[in-house]
Amino acid sequence: MARKFVITSGKGGVGKTTVCANIGASLARQKQRVCILDVDIGLNNLDVVMGIEQQIVFDLVDCIEGKCRLKQALIQDFNEPYLFVLPSTQSLNNTKISKTQIKAIVDELSYGFDFILIDCPAGIDLGFHRAVFSASEAIVVTTPHISAIKDAAKVVDILSTYELCSINLLINRVRGDLIVDKTMLSVDEIANVFDVSLIGVVPEDDGIISALNLGGAVDLNSKSSKAFSLIADNIIYGNNDVINFQKEYKGLWGYLKRKIKRSI
Repeated sequence: MARKFVITSGKGGVGKTTVCANIGASLARQKQRVCILDVDIGLNNLDVVMGIEQQIVFDLVDCIEGKCRLKQALIQDFNEPYLFVLPSTQSLNNTKISKTQIKAIVDELSYGFDFILIDCPAGIDLGFHRAVFSASEAIVVTTPHISAIKDAAKVVDILSTYELCSINLLINRVRGDLIVDKTMLSVDEIANVFDVSLIGVVPEDDGIISALNLGGAVDLNSKSSKAFSLIADNIIYGNNDVINFQKEYKGLWGYLKRKIKRSI
């Protein structure tokens, strides 16, 4: 049975979908069978991030309505054979899709995969609850910006009302130069706001922008690739079993400081 993660955030624009795609790719590189499920119905863009928009024949709603078998809607990633995507629909009429229908799809998928990553809509409306209802674990994505942190804290509070096995925090788009200048909160300051585990830190990286423009996961040689690899290790093995998170953070901080020195 698969572990089922919902990847969520309070505020839009924090890179949640990009994080979801790259965690999926990093898990797949470790030969974990991964399915990314896009439940941002109507406003979805996971297909664009993954570069599969031209390959879609059937989607999530087609599966729910019985127009196709689940296997027919799954799209295998071109670069990562262990990674599959179940795309969402472009239809804006999403109120007819219930959380129990989404859960039925997730439960069926769980027999064929090690991990299911559920790309959740931003905010805390119907789409949020529809995504969380199917999950057993959660990763809340935030950036170091006050508005994103505030909204993420609200999401963590709501998630605590669900019977989840774990709720984790991921801090995206960290910039060491701004931390040094005291114009951006540090990782420790952000983590102290939340009473949940910190599962990873991803630095600001132009390689992510390039990947988005081309369609696909971040290049293995990009600055953030190591961060996503460490996050995948933390997900698979746990922070304490294989990855000492303090070493991860110090390694990231060392990289950021070297980048700062080169720019002076």
